[in-house]
Amino acid sequence: MNDTAPRRARVRAPELIGKGGWLNTGGKNLTLADLRGKCVVVDFWTFCCVNCLHVLDELRELEERHRDTVVVVGVHSPKFVHEAEHQAVVDAVERYGVEHPVLDDPELATWKQYAVRAWPTLVVIDPEGYVVAQHAGEGHAHAIERLVEELEAEHEAKGTLRRGWGYLPCSSSNGGGPYVPPEPEPTTLRFPGKALLLPSGNFLVSDTTRHQLVELAEDGETVVRRIGQGGRGMTDGGPDRARFQEPQGLALLPDGTVVVADTVNHALRRFDPETGVTTTLAGTGQQWMQGETTSGPALDVKLSSPWDVAWWDGKVWIAMAGVHQLWAYDPEDRTVAVTAGTTNEGLVDGPGADAWFAQPSGLAATPDRLWFADSETSALRWVDIEGHVHTAVGTGLFDFGHRDGAAEQALLQHPLGVTALPDGSVAVSDTYNHALRRYDPATGEVTTLATDLREPSDAVLVGDDIVVVESARHRLTRLRLPEEAVRVEAVAHRTQRSATEVAPGSLRLDVIFQAPAGQKLDTRYGPSTRLLVSSTPPELLLKGEGADTDLCRELELNPAVAEGVLHVSAMAASCDDDPANEYPACHVHQQDWGVPVRLTEGATDRLPLVLAGMDEHAAG
Repeated sequence: MNDTAPRRARVRAPELIGKGGWLNTGGKNLTLADLRGKCVVVDFWTFCCVNCLHVLDELRELEERHRDTVVVVGVHSPKFVHEAEHQAVVDAVERYGVEHPVLDDPELATWKQYAVRAWPTLVVIDPEGYVVAQHAGEGHAHAIERLVEELEAEHEAKGTLRRGWGYLPCSSSNGGGPYVPPEPEPTTLRFPGKALLLPSGNFLVSDTTRHQLVELAEDGETVVRRIGQGGRGMTDGGPDRARFQEPQGLALLPDGTVVVADTVNHALRRFDPETGVTTTLAGTGQQWMQGETTSGPALDVKLSSPWDVAWWDGKVWIAMAGVHQLWAYDPEDRTVAVTAGTTNEGLVDGPGADAWFAQPSGLAATPDRLWFADSETSALRWVDIEGHVHTAVGTGLFDFGHRDGAAEQALLQHPLGVTALPDGSVAVSDTYNHALRRYDPATGEVTTLATDLREPSDAVLVGDDIVVVESARHRLTRLRLPEEAVRVEAVAHRTQRSATEVAPGSLRLDVIFQAPAGQKLDTRYGPSTRLLVSSTPPELLLKGEGADTDLCRELELNPAVAEGVLHVSAMAASCDDDPANEYPACHVHQQDWGVPVRLTEGATDRLPLVLAGMDEHAAG
């Protein structure tokens, strides 16, 4: 570990290749040679990953401020089988408003060439085509911008910086670089997220990609009204003034108003169907970062990508996908607080304070249970009235598929929604399997209710029918609740990343962190770094498990365990290095890795993970 940045190591950047081809370029293929003279930021992402979505938002300002010198290139690198489908990537690029070229790399060819180990990872390539930095996780935009400014000055002086885009054959007609936007589609809804049934019998739908709420008539098709201007923003007021940013979850309160999970604004909003007015209940509009307060007056506490909300036990429960926790808003005293989860990503049951989640994205309340879809572990889980967390279906971050039967062996694939049914069972919007599933606690069985639903993200019970939000078909679809399940051939998958071969016995874990230029590690209040290590299965690690402050650690791997996953969570805090400033700006860098490993005699005894900077061993 280094606390000051050394002279930049330079490695020639491998070419960007992907079997799925290029998106957002007007059908043209890009090469690094086309981008020579620019500062290139390569964003390795996958659309299931909320941290990747945070980075997309972080990069928007950088792209805007350095439009004539910087190009961001997304390399979509799938985790789930569904994410390797080309149309799914096309949909995701539109759904999340990605306004830069994207390479679809379904076989992880470029991921492997760049030795990437985590989603998201950002790689900076200088104007001469050399890799000069790598950052894993989110919260690095400030460091990358500072590096970009250094590169601009250095290469302007050398004559190797090219400003503007007129020279590029595939430049868009407005001269704005290689990005060419797709043609808009005239659908009533566009990638809707969640829906609820209003007391009037109408539906309220979060029209996520259009940044609006839409009230539909009882037929689920006729537009009654739209709420929100339709552009990104955070403004209170009437239907024509309010602004949202990728809203998702909706919950009806006892007083008839609706709580909205305003996901990318990191806020809870309140919509009054009677007056049409939207106000803000919780959040500041900024994303919560590690170390910041997690309880207090609701309008003073930052949130992180709230994805769904539910009224349960007198409070508004929040699926806080961005930090892998459940929170709650108390309307009596207008406060928010964490109710379960540690911010570590994974699947661990037990008391709420000790539980691990992985991007909780859908909630459904019954009198004695709060059900939730834990999307990244492909799991259905619940919280009991005492606050303990349990798992009904799902085993961890890397196992998923479509398999019915006994819950302990059943498989889901990145579910985003859960709906309580009258008989005590629950319906699961099994998003990446394009299916509606059912779990019955009385029998412990999982069945399939319906298939051929394109990325279902929520469902609403209406009498004997269930109305499904078919997000990728941009509509609500009404189904009669079937009396018999659909028979589906079982399919099981594991995440397709190839395992890293490591030697059994002693393994040196090196988390590389170099404080960005002009910053230093923040040691004013004690150690500024933290490293947490665990494994699946637990017996893989004989030594080295647990938390400590050193970013390097000697692990002992059990030769009797052929393969498994190392779970590594690292955090480092750096502050501006300005002796004249008593209160310098500080930044937290954090990343969780799940590294599949295979124990092989004679393989490497060192595992480097780059949090920020460059691995000097790899650079040579």
